[in-house]
Amino acid sequence: MTFAKKLRESHLCSSAFICGSLFFIAVSAQAGVTVSDAWVRGTVPAQRTTGAFATLTSTENAKLVAVKTPVAKTVEIHRSDMRAGMMRMEAVDAVPLPAGKPVKLDEGGFHVMLMGVSKPIKAGAKVPLEFVVEDAKGKRSIVSTQASVRPLGQ
Repeated sequence: MTFAKKLRESHLCSSAFICGSLFFIAVSAQAGVTVSDAWVRGTVPAQRTTGAFATLTSTENAKLVAVKTPVAKTVEIHRSDMRAGMMRMEAVDAVPLPAGKPVKLDEGGFHVMLMGVSKPIKAGAKVPLEFVVEDAKGKRSIVSTQASVRPLGQ
């Protein structure tokens, strides 16, 4: 084997290693938070508000600070809880995502409100959701998903 051929093979191996390493770093950076079981409650004509739900799991301590979707003019993160015998709902600035612990956005707790929905969201459709997550250092990232639409009453 000539010196030039050995050098070329060595260069190819180095290039493959560097590309593989960069791919691993990129995937690792985006793998901090996963979203599962994302769904949106369908609407009826003239209904302008609905809810979105999901389970978020983070590999490190982080917090959910916003959610975005093109199907609503306003999107807010809310918390429902029972106080003095009455169910109350209020907007919150963030939802803590403790490392390794699934956090469920569901009715009766933290959830996402989609307000200013311009047209009915029909069962069986998909709704794009972007979850904005902030890590412990203040760096924000977006985790995108397609939420399935469930009919009213589910």
